[in-house]
Amino acid sequence: MASTELEALTQALSRLPGLGPRSARRAVLHLIKKREGVLEPLLTALAEVNETLSTCSICGNVDTSDPCGICTDTRRDERLLCVVEDVSDLWALDRSRLFPGRFHVLGGRLSALEGIRPEDLAIESLIARIEKGGIDEVVLAMNATLEGQTTAHYLSERLEKFPIRLTQLAHGLPVGGELDYLDEGTLAQALRARRPIA
Repeated sequence: MASTELEALTQALSRLPGLGPRSARRAVLHLIKKREGVLEPLLTALAEVNETLSTCSICGNVDTSDPCGICTDTRRDERLLCVVEDVSDLWALDRSRLFPGRFHVLGGRLSALEGIRPEDLAIESLIARIEKGGIDEVVLAMNATLEGQTTAHYLSERLEKFPIRLTQLAHGLPVGGELDYLDEGTLAQALRARRPIA
């Protein structure tokens, strides 16, 4: 039987996404076995992040500085703004290194079932950024869910009065995907978004 402290650590780890009680127990055992090489560096890194963690006052990203590294990067194109639902979406897009502009994190998506309304999201700060000027294109990078598309539709209505190009990510066939393994919604979107062969 594990001590109260080890059980508390296991319980804390099991609350992380993708880790259940058994995976958390294995992680704790690994940390104990590799105390100097894994546990101590992990504790140091967690303490440092805990002390310096902040939310960017410009875009809503989570970083160890405010403004964040993306907002202060002078190599990024200030005329391009990509709107995402959550920080994890921002990180995923930024990892791809395909979007050269800046980001704006809404902090969620509209959902009547969950009671998330426009005033619960960072929509007003998005509009304030666009009103300042200097932004030519806003990319709505919402998830391909009903709530994500509802959020994109709401934003497009709110932003239509601005002299900007409003775009959204394409949806459809994944690279390497086989037609018979795809759901009807993905196939329908791919058919609607078809384009001529160059």
